[in-house]
Amino acid sequence: MDDIKIPRHVAIIMDGNRRWAKERGKRASAGHLQGSKTLKKTGMYIFSTGVKVLSVFAFSTENFKRSEEEVNYLMSLVIKVFNKSYVDFVKNGIRVVISGRKKGLQSEVLQAIDTIENQTKNGNNGILNICLNYGGQQEIEDACQRIAIDYKNGAVDLDTLDFNKYLYNDLPPIDLLIRTSGEERISNFMLYQLAYSELYFTKTYFPDFDEKEYDLAISEYNKRKRRFGG
Repeated sequence: MDDIKIPRHVAIIMDGNRRWAKERGKRASAGHLQGSKTLKKTGMYIFSTGVKVLSVFAFSTENFKRSEEEVNYLMSLVIKVFNKSYVDFVKNGIRVVISGRKKGLQSEVLQAIDTIENQTKNGNNGILNICLNYGGQQEIEDACQRIAIDYKNGAVDLDTLDFNKYLYNDLPPIDLLIRTSGEERISNFMLYQLAYSELYFTKTYFPDFDEKEYDLAISEYNKRKRRFGG
């Protein structure tokens, strides 16, 4: 991947886990498990190409509307992955941060979040931003509430405030958004950070989103001319 433009910040809406499982006659949990393995493998490859920040949509605020069985499985998977995978992230110098509302999450999930964030906090080779119990509109609302509180307490100057610092994590704008599974919408994902992003949609389900699929996205990204409104 020499002599090409490498995006600084890539975001992925990891869609298609359940359809991947259904087409193979398996339970939805099998798709989510395979998706977690794909994230780890393909994520490390993405960082190896020079990307500095990778944001992924793991679980939205709306996903709590799914069946209790599926939600419970996803939360248990989060706990398992967070409590074990931090070793690999530490080894590769990847810092993990979590974006989303903490309210409504089980205590075991909150403990797992603390574990992976604390264990990887010194990583300087890249940032993996995992959006969990996340909604883009909710993030903006929460940021505005924090600004209002700081303004009331005289802790912020509205003429010079940096809105990014009030989001769940202060990250650079997204350069490339990838959505898998053939759906072509952004589904309330990182709305503020996506303002001038290039959007790439693939019919490949996320469990099958490997290095070659990512390279196809980067190839398309390099064909785009980013004008930023100019």
